[in-house]
This record gives sequence, structure tokens and C-alpha cells, in this order.
Amino acid sequence: MLTADFDYHLPEELIASEPLADRAASRMMVVHREEGRIEHRSFRDLPEYLREGDLVVLNDTRVVPARFFSDDGSKELLRLQAFSPTKWRCMVKPGRKLRLGNTIAIGEATGTVREIYENGDRLIEFDRVVDEKSHGHLALPPYMHRQDREDDKERYQTVFAREEGSIAAPTAGLHFTPEVLAKLPHAFVTLHVGVGTFQPVKVDDVKDHVMHAERYSLSEDTASKIAEAKRVLAVGTTATRVLESIAAKHGKVVAESGETSIFIHPPYQLRVVGALLTNFHLPKSTLLMLVSAFAGRELMLRAYEEAIRERYRFYSYGDCMLIV
Repeated sequence: MLTADFDYHLPEELIASEPLADRAASRMMVVHREEGRIEHRSFRDLPEYLREGDLVVLNDTRVVPARFFSDDGSKELLRLQAFSPTKWRCMVKPGRKLRLGNTIAIGEATGTVREIYENGDRLIEFDRVVDEKSHGHLALPPYMHRQDREDDKERYQTVFAREEGSIAAPTAGLHFTPEVLAKLPHAFVTLHVGVGTFQPVKVDDVKDHVMHAERYSLSEDTASKIAEAKRVLAVGTTATRVLESIAAKHGKVVAESGETSIFIHPPYQLRVVGALLTNFHLPKSTLLMLVSAFAGRELMLRAYEEAIRERYRFYSYGDCMLIV
């Protein structure tokens, strides 16, 4: 499989940089894997596609403000990991201004570059805790071409978010309202979405790509519900990666916490997930490869062509696709 096999052309105007006023008002393309049939529905129709014994599994991670700018605006940090409240691993811009021993002032706090990792990340140690409420920003995806705003703090967050730790939102979950969720038998997993969600695949051969590790957790209650379910409908690629990682390790879903760098792409066969709700993904991305493993590359690319013709809204704040 070549990375180029997962390419498609998306008109710029179909990228959704603004959310809908009503979360549940998104359109929903329904793709029937076995028949190769495509329907055009609304997200609110999701309960119609559930069968007796189904369980909806969602990622309850909460997005944290991980992007910070220096007081003079000349430097930028993206916090990847907090070893302590004052010691962070970060991506930085520009690197030439944050060499070993250089400092960055963020409000009352001053950070010093203590180490430069092989991949260019920095270990930065602050002399006091950074005031995240005043200086932290959400790291909106680059394709939105805008800075975060006050309304993003609520809208770029699922209504069921509770476990803090993500850089990016599990976007398939953004469509849910408390009312819709209440109609569905559901359980939660946690996967903290890392910077890998923004990283393009730079290799020609898919198998040469290396995924970033992300932290996950799955409770005894969720493991029990999955064991009893006749079919699991995963909400998003993040929930899918948790379930498939654990099943690949243990042969079934068990309660555990850990890290996963699982890379799901054709011809991978999913063991747990029987239906998938997901948003529309970037060309040549690992997320498009994952849904192609589930539904077939040719069917997925045909569905994306139809989505473009039908003027669906793409990416994080866009419409969704249900694969059954």
C-alpha cells in the first residue's frame, strides 16, 4: 500500500472552520459495507441504525489548552507532555529562538530550554506554574486557518468530555448532545489525542510510517458492557484504536491503561468494532487509512467523491459518516 493510494482532492471551501450552531444538525453519510450502498441522512437519524444488543463506545477525553505564546509573540510552544506542572516536553516555533539555555516568558513564568530531543522537541523547565487560564490556547487544527476563540472552549469539546489530557478533540463525538446520547446504550473509553493527529504521512510506503504513542484507559465497567454487547459501534478513530489495541494484545477487550501506537490500515482486520461513526479525514492521513481498513479503500474513496459532490462539510467541525 502506498500513501498516494489514499489521496483525493478536496475543494478548500468544503473545509469547515466554523461549527454549526446546533451540534446535532450535521449531515450523516451512511455507508453500507457489504452492499457498497451510500445513503444521505442527518446525524439525528443515528438511533435508527442501532440494533438490539448494540453498544456505542465514545472517547471521554477532554481537550486542554496546550498552545502557548511568549509575551512578545515571537515564540510558540505546543505542550506534548507535562512531566510536572513546571516541566514540559514541547514542540516549539521557531527552533532558532529556543536553543539550549534560551528562555521564554509566558506571563509571570519564565521557561528555560533544558534539553533538545533527537526529533527537535524541547524539554522546558519553568520557574513557576504557567497561568493556563490566562495564557493557554486550544491547538485548533492548522487547516482551520484561524486562532481559537472563546466559543471554541465549549464547542471544540464533546458534551461528555471529562478526562483531561488531549491536544485535539475526538471530533466524531462533537455531534452528540445530551439528548441524543441519552437515547443510546453507551460506554466510555479514554484516549488522549496527541500531536500525531496533525502529523502528515511523509513516507511513500504506508508500512514505513511510525505512529506517535497515545495514552489510553478502559474501565472494568466498559469491558463488561463490551463483553455483553452483540455489536460495538465505535464513535471515532480514537475509540477504535483503544478497542483494537487491547484486543490485539489480549484477544479480547479487558480493563487496562497504557499507551498505544497501533497503526490500522489495509489489510488490517478489525476484531472488535462492528460499526463506526467518524468524520471526514484529510487526504493521505492515517485516519483515512483506518476507515479504509474497516470499509475498503475503493468504497471509501468513492464515498468521499460523493461527499464532495454533495457538498458535505469536512474535517473537525464538519459532517459525519456512519459505516455499518
